[in-house]
Amino acid sequence: MFFKDCRINFLVLIVFLVSLGFFYRLFDLQINEGNYYKAMAQGQQVNLIEKQGERGIVYFKGKEILAINNKEPYLFVSPEEIKEKEKTAKILSEVIEKEESLLLDLMSKEGSFYNIVEKNITKEKAEEINNLDLAGIYIGYENKRYYPAEKTASQIIGFINQEGIGQYGLERYYDETLRGKSKIEKKEKNPYSFLFNISNKDSIDGSSLELTIDYNIQFMAEKILKNGVELYEAEGGEIIVMDPNSGAIIAMAQFPNFDPNNYGNESIEYFQNSSIQKIFEPGSIFKPITMAMALNEDVVTPETTYNDNLGYVQFGTYRVSNFSNKAWGEINMTKVLEGSVNTGVIFAEKRLGHQKFYDYLDKFGLFEKTEIDLAGEVFSKNSELKKALEKNIDVNFATASFGQGIATTPLQVISAFSSIVNGGTLYKPYVVKKINDEEIQSEIKEKNIISKETSLEIRNMLISVVEKGFGHLAQIEGYNIGGKTGTSQVPYTSLGINKSGYSENTWQTFMGFAPALDPKFIILVKLDNSKKIKTSEYSAVPIFNELSRYIIDYWQIPPDNNEDLDK
Repeated sequence: MFFKDCRINFLVLIVFLVSLGFFYRLFDLQINEGNYYKAMAQGQQVNLIEKQGERGIVYFKGKEILAINNKEPYLFVSPEEIKEKEKTAKILSEVIEKEESLLLDLMSKEGSFYNIVEKNITKEKAEEINNLDLAGIYIGYENKRYYPAEKTASQIIGFINQEGIGQYGLERYYDETLRGKSKIEKKEKNPYSFLFNISNKDSIDGSSLELTIDYNIQFMAEKILKNGVELYEAEGGEIIVMDPNSGAIIAMAQFPNFDPNNYGNESIEYFQNSSIQKIFEPGSIFKPITMAMALNEDVVTPETTYNDNLGYVQFGTYRVSNFSNKAWGEINMTKVLEGSVNTGVIFAEKRLGHQKFYDYLDKFGLFEKTEIDLAGEVFSKNSELKKALEKNIDVNFATASFGQGIATTPLQVISAFSSIVNGGTLYKPYVVKKINDEEIQSEIKEKNIISKETSLEIRNMLISVVEKGFGHLAQIEGYNIGGKTGTSQVPYTSLGINKSGYSENTWQTFMGFAPALDPKFIILVKLDNSKKIKTSEYSAVPIFNELSRYIIDYWQIPPDNNEDLDK
């Protein structure tokens, strides 16, 4: 019995001594050698840091920069490395003007790998801090998207959100193209190197983009538009400048706009690009499109006459009237466009026939997106019009013929209009000219919608509109200018009001092109509900004139109207 108790006691003693050794070793690892193994662990973690290639640069046409990446410095501390915490906090507080107690708290957090003290510090301040050579005090660098043009072309470019993802415009549409490809970094010795954005040769930077947008024309369009909105007391407005012979967008201006460098301070409604994300009823700028259809089918000529005795057309209980209910008497189709006569265009559509009118709308791309390379393009509500027209209701065709009741985006209508003045080709509009060094070719969506002869006829008619009609303020000495005004009522539904019919608000537009017999550019000016001027003749047209003069001078386009110069 005695020997049995001794064996048990001996075994207990052995277990106790082994346990004691184990716990001592554990204490030694955690306390005495803890910093060593912690550093090793941190080093191993850094080996798995993902390095992202830089986002591609976006250039205007001619290589002016629209979007680029800046390395922005920030301050962080490593608590484990700071031995004299109170002294360090005092020195640092004098440099960055933060309370010592706050800095001391950040420097004293146990178990913290690093703590960010200050973001968005200046480069001068970062250099000053580095020169202090304080243990455990570091300057890191973070890639940030920077837009040196600020508000210029903001709705075209969009912006980058906090997660580095493109929002709106080009940043969204070309997000994957612009985004650099990444790799997992290995064998990194400095545990803080990932905070410094050290370049990684194995990462692939994103592709750069060069646009069709001309910086000077874009800047001037935005300036003229802003002045016009303020002068005519409009709620907003936009301008699109396009090359009608390729679909290239030269400028796409909008007011109000925003600064993508500080998008957090802006209203979210300003982020939308109205040219592709908002619909409107184009009104009388649509009349030349209907007239081109009728001319092309030889059912009217510029000299074909129409007798407007009443100033309106009756469809059952629904009456469609001219502006101010004016009766024009006997007029030809050129005069119909000069005077913007609703009943005359209804006459031309009736001769054309509803089915052909419907087919032409489809060819002009008015039942689908333009497919421009910008994010967020919406479908127009022409699906509803399409259904209405398919029911073959006369009044629907009548109002659609002069641009009321037909909903488009501004880009849709300028694209369709371009095809009637360029010889009959509908181009896909685009804003990116090059991806890296690869040229993007213009793309044809529909050929020979109208003949070249019809296109010449409609251009001559629209020159007459500028010389003798409501577009007279668009005239420029020495140049043939073609164009058409439009003033359309805003439906209640477009104002967010659940009510049928039209409000007293208006859209005032002018579609113009020059030189008219060989167009180099086409411009759509649109103002939203001018409170000071109620017709586009004295609001949108002067804006067009000012911008056209600038482009003609900037591009040094030679005069094409010698008779005008001889006057």
